[in-house]
Amino acid sequence: MQFLEDSSRGLSMVMDGGDRDLPVDPATPYERLRKLASGNAVVVFSLSGCCMCHVIKRLLIGLGVGPTIYELDEEKGGREIQAVLYQVMGNGQQSMPAVFVGGKLVGGLENVMSSHINGTFVPLLKEAGALWL
Repeated sequence: MQFLEDSSRGLSMVMDGGDRDLPVDPATPYERLRKLASGNAVVVFSLSGCCMCHVIKRLLIGLGVGPTIYELDEEKGGREIQAVLYQVMGNGQQSMPAVFVGGKLVGGLENVMSSHINGTFVPLLKEAGALWL
């Protein structure tokens, strides 16, 4: 197992997958979500058994993107993040998967697939630095 320390907050995270701890600090779950979502060019909040989450991950990997993936059902503090995502997604949309590109919420499967089909998703990935093509 590999741990990273954030000396400014004393946070740690296991980086080799499985049962990794989400950063725990006195901030609200919304602030933790914001910090995690902006931590990489592409971030996916997922559930391990979710077929729609699987489709999103396969699409991103197939495009050549190396997303940061948080399996919230396997992460400590994942339920709180999932509850915030449910509120943020709103309008009766499913909260899983939730895809952030460049720190901004793109949405779930429907939004990502729509933007991919209409040709706006790849430019968004390029702008965020997730693709170099």
